[in-house]
Parts: sequence; structure tokens; C-alpha cells
Amino acid sequence: MKMTEEVRAFWQRFLRDTGRAADTPCLDVFHFDLTERWAEELLELVLRGQKRATASSEAGFFSEGLPLPRPGDLSVVVHWDGRPGCVIETRRVTCLPFREIPFDLARLEGEDDCLESWREKHRRFFQQEGTQLGYAFTPDMTVVFEEFEVVYPI
Repeated sequence: MKMTEEVRAFWQRFLRDTGRAADTPCLDVFHFDLTERWAEELLELVLRGQKRATASSEAGFFSEGLPLPRPGDLSVVVHWDGRPGCVIETRRVTCLPFREIPFDLARLEGEDDCLESWREKHRRFFQQEGTQLGYAFTPDMTVVFEEFEVVYPI
């Protein structure tokens, strides 16, 4: 997503309020999922502290020309309509084939009670995203599993 004036003002407040340098980069501005309902529900889980990670396809990053996240990166998570929700800081990044994601990682997303449920939901998501971005889901595709911390809620 683009950094709108509203997001830019939020980012500037974040930098000022946390004493960070004015030239601190924002890795990404994004909302979760591909639907409004899930984007809002997942952001709410983040703000409640239940969702502390996200899983993305490596192919998705490449197709959109985005760098892979690294520990210390800062991003703005927005609502479906683009309003700022919070700033997150990447704490750890693990890249694994989809079929090798263990439940101890998957549960950090705060969405599922078992690995089978996580796999089914994420398989559907990656199939839908792949159709939009031009990649095909396979159980061997690389998943970028990003653990994060909310460092500035709205």
C-alpha cells in the first residue's frame, strides 16, 4: 500500500513520540489478508496482543518487488480502509517450506488451535493470493514467517 498523508502523519508522530531519528525507514504499509472482514479481525488480534506473527509467501514479496523483512524493521499495519492501526517491529524471521511450518510457530499468529486448521486457512489464502500475484501454491513453497511486536498502537 502507499503511504497516504494520514499514514505519513501517524509515522511522524511515532518517530517523534519514540525519539527515533526522522529518517528512520518504514519497511511497509499493509493490512492483513485479502478481505475487509479478516483484515479488521486480524488487526484487532494484533492490538489485543494475541497475534504476534504473520506468514507470507516468499513469492508474494518477490512479485511485488518488496524486500524480505529483517529483525528491527518497522512497518505500519493499517485498517482495510487505510487508516493507521499500529507500528510493528520485526523481531524474528524464519523461512521454511509451507509443509515444514511447525505448530509452535503457527500458533503465534493467534488464529488457530491446531496445525491442521492453520494449514487449511493458509493454503486457501496462498492459493487466492497466488492467483492475484501470479504464483502457484505448493506445499514446498517458501513461507516467510515474521514474528513481531507492536511498538506503537494508535
